[in-house]
Parts: sequence; C-alpha cells; structure tokens
Amino acid sequence: MDAGAVEGDLVEVLFTEKQIVDRLAELAAEVDRDYEGKDLVIVGVLRGAVMVMADLARALDRHVEMDWMAVSSYGSGTKSSGVVRILKDLDSDISGRHVLIVDEIIDTGLTLSWLTSNLSSRGPASVEILTLLRKPEALQMPVDVKYVGWDIPNEFVVGYGLDYRERYRNLRDIGTLAPHVYS
Repeated sequence: MDAGAVEGDLVEVLFTEKQIVDRLAELAAEVDRDYEGKDLVIVGVLRGAVMVMADLARALDRHVEMDWMAVSSYGSGTKSSGVVRILKDLDSDISGRHVLIVDEIIDTGLTLSWLTSNLSSRGPASVEILTLLRKPEALQMPVDVKYVGWDIPNEFVVGYGLDYRERYRNLRDIGTLAPHVYS
C-alpha cells in the first residue's frame, strides 16, 4: 500500500520504502562481516518484524536459519503495558548458536530486555539485537542494541510492519500516525 492511500492518516512520511531497503542492505553487510564463519539464526519478533526480517534475510550474502517468536506487551493500545507474554516460542534449539533478534522497533525496551534475557538463558553462543527503529526518548530499560537502522522521536509510527490495531502493516513507507486516528 502506498502512503498516498492513507495520506490523511499520516502526519508525515519518515522513511520511504527505498530508504528502508537501502538501510537494511547496509545492516546486512555489517551482519555478514560480524558473523562470518559462524552459525547464525535470526529470530524475528512477530508480527511487526516480518517485513524487516524478510528484507534483511534477502540482503544477507550467506545461509541463515530463520525462526520466529511472538511476544506481546501492547495489546491493542499505542503504548507498551510492560507485561510480556510469549504467544509463540522458537521451533529450534539455539544452544551453542549465535542468535540475532530482529525487531522493527524498540520503544520502551521492556520487551527486548525480557526477550534477550529469556533467550540468553537457553545457552546460545551469543545474543544480539538488530532493530530498524529505536526511540531513545521512550526507553525505560537499557537495551544493548548492536544494529540500529535509525533513531526516531517518541511518536507513534506505522508502516513496514508497524501497526495500529492491525492496520497499516502493509504500508511500504514508515510514517507518523496522525493523533486523530487513535484519539
């Protein structure tokens, strides 16, 4: 879906599809360098990370195993509740393997902090995080993120996997959602 289809719902487009794909290619080159010769599994955080995970995996110049977890701390609201629930766990054993958690956004940091701790307890060789977006002003819990696409202001954003009540995920760009949509 093009931003023009929801123009009245967006305050502004922050990143175009081309900017996003180009940035993910840059991040993929860093991941390729850092994990050369290592057994890597990338773990996407459902559902928002689907677009990021797919484009990152396609940009990698190596074989990579993909797995998924579904965790929730939002419900249907616009702010994290801080209570994390596992909705879908990994299908594969990560013990002794290098794990790269892939997410579309780090907001409060509570979910990723919890997820990093949870996965680290399973005996992997390493656990790192790649996120397309991070909101430094919203962080409530410090999270060590190895790869960041962009830092953004503490505003509600949608598109490229990011949603509001399951809408806007298929928007090709990322934009700031107008307050009249969620007020």
